[in-house]
Amino acid sequence: MWSRASSHVQPTYLPKRMKAKPTPPQTIDEYIATFPPEVQAILQKVRSTIQKVAPDATETINYQIPTFVLNGNLVHFAGYKNHIGFYPGAAGIAQFQSEITEYKNAKGSVQFPLTDPIPYPLIERIVQFRVEQNRAKTKKTKKR
Repeated sequence: MWSRASSHVQPTYLPKRMKAKPTPPQTIDEYIATFPPEVQAILQKVRSTIQKVAPDATETINYQIPTFVLNGNLVHFAGYKNHIGFYPGAAGIAQFQSEITEYKNAKGSVQFPLTDPIPYPLIERIVQFRVEQNRAKTKKTKKR
């Protein structure tokens, strides 16, 4: 005997179509292009400030953020909703601690709020310090 209940096929529930994860940026240009125009301008100026002080540094993406490499990691920077993150490492922060007290900072990073002028001259000095530090590290390695 035919029964409606016995012939009923349970619906198959398919998982919702998952959105493909966007490909992470492979270059600093691609990274900067993901931000609103006003933040792009700031990120480009941070980039050009670093390039001016460290013209021999190589640009790359490490830790999914823009990175400059010169005899090892030199500095990283990144854009966020409310600030620009600058990552010169622990020694870079320690050397300039008295100049970054007004900014939120940690062992290897400092945050420059988007609501305030970005201190490009300070970024230059920190990068210059890191260039000298990395070059000195390379000289010590070569003496061995």
